[in-house]
Amino acid sequence: MDISIAKIRMTKMVAHHEPRDPCLRTVVSGPDQFAFSFFKPQTSRDWRTFGAFSAFIVALFVEMYGFPLTIYVLSGWLQTKYPGLDILSHDAGHLWSTLLGEKGDPHFGVLHIASYVFLGYGFYLLSKAWHVLYHAQRRHSLATAGPYARIRHPQYVAFVLILLGFLLQWPTLLTLLMFPILLLMYGRLAVKEEEEMRAQFGDEFDRYARKTPRFFPRWGQSELGRHEN
Repeated sequence: MDISIAKIRMTKMVAHHEPRDPCLRTVVSGPDQFAFSFFKPQTSRDWRTFGAFSAFIVALFVEMYGFPLTIYVLSGWLQTKYPGLDILSHDAGHLWSTLLGEKGDPHFGVLHIASYVFLGYGFYLLSKAWHVLYHAQRRHSLATAGPYARIRHPQYVAFVLILLGFLLQWPTLLTLLMFPILLLMYGRLAVKEEEEMRAQFGDEFDRYARKTPRFFPRWGQSELGRHEN
């Protein structure tokens, strides 16, 4: 496709705010509601965590099914580097596939398949962690079973895995910028949460923290709790 023609067509999409999918609102809210069903935020910190995740999802899916800002910005370079690329097609948004020179349907590429692993395990971990934390909070006890026996903040790790899974599928300029910011935010929230847990549980939390890594599990270590809360 000629570069100038592609630019004109994409510029018209901006001027008229023409969505590429009439079900954009439903598509954007779907992953958000799915994550909400696993996470079920209760505290203000929970809502901040979920809010940051939601902002990432909205930024991603508006480009995926609305206006492809990243493709528009990079359209000149993409058409020069990959002259046979149809930048208005859905597949063009799978930039990793294009940049790595993969052939065929990008949905069956290595990175796309890897993204399903990250997404699946992320949602699974989020669900398991919430179940343990919910019952621990009801008993006013420290969550140390299930995923919490391996790492101190499985819910934050789960969110990062989900975000990374989406980035492997459909990278955008905005979400690539947001991702390290969210990592920093979740890290700071984890430290703040630990300060509160230390104030509430004292030596019990200190013993737990000494045996349990913050984000990266020590494979092979014995679990602190054999039964889920």
